[in-house]
Amino acid sequence: MFRNSMLRLGYPVLLEDDFLKHKGIAVLGGSDKYLKNFANKYLGIKVDKGLDLIVKVFDKYIVGEAKFLTDFGGHQNAQFNDPYSLLNSDHKKLIRIGVLDGVIWLPTNNSMHVRIKEQKGIALSALLLKDFIKEVAKKAKPLQKRKKRSAK
Repeated sequence: MFRNSMLRLGYPVLLEDDFLKHKGIAVLGGSDKYLKNFANKYLGIKVDKGLDLIVKVFDKYIVGEAKFLTDFGGHQNAQFNDPYSLLNSDHKKLIRIGVLDGVIWLPTNNSMHVRIKEQKGIALSALLLKDFIKEVAKKAKPLQKRKKRSAK
């Protein structure tokens, strides 16, 4: 379902060659494994499991894991560990996000809610993903313009 929601963001969904050449905002298409291999090869991030999201925003890359958590405890805690590990990794050149929805946002003392408030990366609902990408683009665009001017 998350992959289908990526199509509705309105950005082109491209495969490796076109994605790398693209100058604006684009989503990398393909399976979790395809995204994992791309991240390992081009972004210098070593992930054991597949990724759910790679978005190119001009010269910046957003990598993410998406989870819909329907309950507390047990298997849901294990599901939460994938995005949590990505959020707390130390890759400074990438924007790491967890696209998380469900019970995790309920203000409780549950371990998932407590841990998400303390993590290093960016956690957000899928409902906010397009707005987040727009904010990254606003910050990335001026940097490109400055680079072009300084080259003259």
